[in-house]
Order: sequence, then C-alpha cells, then structure tokens
Amino acid sequence: MLKIIRTDSDNTDFSTLVKQLDAFLAEIDGDEHAFYAQLNKTDKIKHVVVAYKDGAPVGCGAIREFEPDATEVKRMYTLPACRGEGVATAVLSELEKWAAELGYKKCILETGKRQPEAIALYKKSGYEIIPSYGKYLNVENSICFGKHL
Repeated sequence: MLKIIRTDSDNTDFSTLVKQLDAFLAEIDGDEHAFYAQLNKTDKIKHVVVAYKDGAPVGCGAIREFEPDATEVKRMYTLPACRGEGVATAVLSELEKWAAELGYKKCILETGKRQPEAIALYKKSGYEIIPSYGKYLNVENSICFGKHL
C-alpha cells in the first residue's frame, strides 16, 4: 500500500531520493547536467511530498511558487524498482491538490526531452506543452508543461 506524506525539504527521505534523482539525471543529461543542477536546489522548499511503500520511501516531488497564481513542480522521482506502479501519479496528484489548497490556479514544470516516461506521465495527467519559461528559454533539451487546477 502506498502512503503519501506532506513535508518539507528537511525530510531525510526526500534528501536521499533527490540524491538518487541527481545521479540518474547526471547520466541522462551528460554535459548539460551542471546547467540543470543549478536550477534544482532543494534547500528551503516548503512543500514536499514523499511516497512510501511498505514503510520505505519510493518517490517524491515538490512544488514552489513561480508566480502568485502558479506553482512549479520540481524534483519528481520514483525509484526504478517501483516505476509503473502509480507512485509518480500519486505524488503528482497530491502536489496538485496541495497547490490548489494553497490558492494556486496552475502548475507548470520542465522536464528533459530525453525522459519519455516523465513526458508520458505529464501528458497522461492532463498537462499540455507550453512555451519554455524562465531559465529554460532556448534550452534545446527542455520541454515545459502546464496544467490549470
């Protein structure tokens, strides 16, 4: 059974999962990893979700304000052994619910074009491709999504 908790970036399980995410992304992003790493700092994130299966952390995600009416989804990750089990969908759903409770009207996010599983998750979850934003403007590997809550 999957259990989802709301926490913040001081959560040690979140930190452990993010380290695994960063290692995974370093492989995928190659030479571009340093650019993306600077955009993915996890200190002082107030809205973090961690998913547990049988008491063990298996997935995570976070949101942080991008604009007064929009929050950005960050640090989405599911352990490879648990992919395909609905963990990422549950984490994303909880983040969207939390964002709506906080008064946000939409969620935006960026993922890499080399991450077909992530792209499929966001499309399946009702996200649509939007123009690149912020520091992702003119970044060839980036694909940005948005969803009205």
